[in-house]
Amino acid sequence: MSVEEFKESDKLPLIVILDDVRSLHNVGSVFRSSDAFRVEAIYLCGITAVPPQPEIHKTALGAEDTVDWKYFKDTLEAVSELKEKGYKVYSVEQVEGSTMLNKLEIDENKKYAVIMGNEVKGVKQEVVNASDGCIEIPQFGTKHSLNVSVTAGIVVWEFARLLMKL
Repeated sequence: MSVEEFKESDKLPLIVILDDVRSLHNVGSVFRSSDAFRVEAIYLCGITAVPPQPEIHKTALGAEDTVDWKYFKDTLEAVSELKEKGYKVYSVEQVEGSTMLNKLEIDENKKYAVIMGNEVKGVKQEVVNASDGCIEIPQFGTKHSLNVSVTAGIVVWEFARLLMKL
């Protein structure tokens, strides 16, 4: 698929929000995963770098040119805009009452956004509070966190599977 064909193709009704993601390689990886599943857009917030950047391109491999993106200084502004447009917004965070990703039920007629947080601090608490809920990836080892770009890939895949009936 060419860049032009990608731009004109139907998109997964999902926006990925990066909340203060500091690694440009992680940002590039999220672009690449988002391209693979034709995510509607990526919202880059706070300290998250925006294209063009050589470090983003190194892992995005050109996906920064296919996937639409928008920058917000404040993640809460992005969440507010999406809620006004009818999106259901989830933070991906380990909190009391979070929904395990494998138990997530979604409505294929709705639009969604998922927020990925900073590599060390996660999604800011005020952003978690503004979300419609939280999603957590079940983990069974000694570590209780995943790299943010790995997390994004897993979560985007699950939304694609559920929304596209894969």
